[in-house]
Amino acid sequence: MSTPEQDLLRRALSTLTTMAPAAIELGTLFRSAGHELALVGGPVRDAFLGRASHDLDFATSATPDQTQELLARWGDAHWDIGKVFGTIGARRFARGGDDGGDDVVVEVTTYRSDEYDPASRKPVVAFGDTLEGDLSRRDFTVNAMAVRLPDLTFVDPFDGLGDLARGVLRTPIEPERSFDDDPLRMMRAARFAAQLGFALDPGTLAALVAMAERIEIVSAERVQAEISKLLLADGPRRGLEVLVESGLADHVLPELPALKLEIDEHHRHKDVYQHTLTVLEQAIAQETGPSGAVPAPDLVLRLAALLHDVGKPATRRFEPGGGVSFHHHEVVGAKLVAKRLRALKFEKQVVKDVARLVELHLRFHGYGDAVWTDSAVRRYVTDAGPLLERLHRLTRADSTTRNKRKAQRLADSYTDLEQRIDALREQEEIDAIRPDLDGTQIMAILGLRPGPQVGAAYKHMLALRMEHGPLGAERAEAELRAWWAAQEQAQG
Repeated sequence: MSTPEQDLLRRALSTLTTMAPAAIELGTLFRSAGHELALVGGPVRDAFLGRASHDLDFATSATPDQTQELLARWGDAHWDIGKVFGTIGARRFARGGDDGGDDVVVEVTTYRSDEYDPASRKPVVAFGDTLEGDLSRRDFTVNAMAVRLPDLTFVDPFDGLGDLARGVLRTPIEPERSFDDDPLRMMRAARFAAQLGFALDPGTLAALVAMAERIEIVSAERVQAEISKLLLADGPRRGLEVLVESGLADHVLPELPALKLEIDEHHRHKDVYQHTLTVLEQAIAQETGPSGAVPAPDLVLRLAALLHDVGKPATRRFEPGGGVSFHHHEVVGAKLVAKRLRALKFEKQVVKDVARLVELHLRFHGYGDAVWTDSAVRRYVTDAGPLLERLHRLTRADSTTRNKRKAQRLADSYTDLEQRIDALREQEEIDAIRPDLDGTQIMAILGLRPGPQVGAAYKHMLALRMEHGPLGAERAEAELRAWWAAQEQAQG
């Protein structure tokens, strides 16, 4: 009977075979020039997990200049954008075949180690001279395995294969030293917990807790990149739990642990933190395939699901009679979300979209208690704009009640709203509502020049369009003239 490690080795051999032609050829090229070359990091780990990669990472004893010269001979294109860190990249275009093949992209990095100056936010690069030394400076043992080329010799000085079989994240060297050298590795621990579904070794977790504050020396851009990768993983919940349990979230996303509101003895409100993680999972389950309305993985939807209730801690009130309220938490939350995402250097459009979804996520509530007018439905669609499909999914995901009857009632109400939206779409251009008269027509009818009066007239006509649907040219002009007459009369 084979061991888990032997099973992984067999799987890796099969996967590496698909990578071997380009990798072996490159290894032969470097060896002929007197240099070592090894496949390292993620591609090796993924090979053991049965995942092939066309983007290959290598480590070498060659200097960056020597590497650049060799890759210029091997590839169809090469670049030196990472040269200051010892990395040279290259691409070899697909050589054809029955299916056309795929381009092969490689990055080759001189043996190195990254260290932080205590007062700096950027790593200091120091080049090394052995593969084992290079592997010792990597984040986790499962990423500290290598395959020497061109002879495909497996190198695993820190038992990364054993940790891979056990599903454990452990640092190759003492975790305190590893995290001190590069504090971003603490964020990677959470990210890999999400991506791989692995648990943290007890010593690694203890160091994470003790050193969480050191993450503050890392730039916001690098932290944001790790948060994004974590959220885009298949199972982000475990990674988020690592962030919160270790204390890292207190420094990079404090709004998340703040959701752990104290539950009173009468349990007058649900655990908002656990509710949030469930909403995230339910939102992910509603993402679609590549051709669907919200293709997976969708960062905006996932951020909105994660942050939709961050306004609750600031707005919680205990009401007379034992109730708990969170009035206007969606408005407060939208402001908090925008502030946090800007601090993390997310793109402006991502910040705007996530904050808007948080602001709108409660708009649906009350629909089942009173039938909305067509005007209310139009406003719902118009306010959501291009975010409507995400809002659909966020609103449905926000139902985590264990009361099956209540859950079904909410689902049925939202289905009814979606059907009404579809019906209005067939009758009118609900996704791009405009007044029946545009600015040019308004000026022509009223004899106005461009200015505030035209804007006010436009807003009035838009409100009529929302309330009554398409008016038609004749009625629209009559309504405009009546409004204008009332304005003139009011002004004396």
